[in-house]
Amino acid sequence: MSERRAELAAGLGAVRERLAAAATAAGRDPRRVVLVVVTKTFPASDVRLLAGLGVADAGESREPEASAKAAACADLPLRWHQVGRVQTNKAAAVAAWADVVHSVDRSRLAGALSRAAARTGRELGCFVQVSLDGDPARGGVAAQDLPALVDEVAAAPGLRLEGLMAVAPTGEDPARAFERLARLGERVRADHPGAGGLSAGMSEDLEAAVAVGATHVRVGRAVLGSRPAVQ
Repeated sequence: MSERRAELAAGLGAVRERLAAAATAAGRDPRRVVLVVVTKTFPASDVRLLAGLGVADAGESREPEASAKAAACADLPLRWHQVGRVQTNKAAAVAAWADVVHSVDRSRLAGALSRAAARTGRELGCFVQVSLDGDPARGGVAAQDLPALVDEVAAAPGLRLEGLMAVAPTGEDPARAFERLARLGERVRADHPGAGGLSAGMSEDLEAAVAVGATHVRVGRAVLGSRPAVQ
């Protein structure tokens, strides 16, 4: 366990240094960028070690793994983030453990999350995922349909609009892609001043995301190493 703790500490330290350098270069306060460590496929024991190293935000994306891991770590002071796509029929399960969902990309999902949150009496933070490349397999609402979905999430009982999320397209400079996201975010803030969040950037491109104002970055491999083989 001490060896694994050392591995995680090294990965976490390197990512924190990258975040601090990127924020400083952009004239931003590094403390204003939330590092969500994505622990999917890694054991709850890793989550415990990360919490001991100061991690406050953990990301998951798969049911029932996420529910079981959150329950196993319920004694830890963590905020849990759903960072992957959510099937509508999994909305109730996600709403039971997640504090924030980063991938709301359609009306049916927003409605299902709202109903689930209302039943449990919880408030669920939501980022609306926007597509930057039009690839339906990667999720995200089209830019032309974004305003209507943003308004729906903002008005939905039990949901709190946080801002926008996106994944950089493959084969494109992530800096250019995230600049488009930032411009869309400005439009959202014009109508919803409290929804200034931008969830963008992963292990490979977090610097480009921080440069345009990302408030949340979602990092797994750079902290935890290569993912275990999925059984």
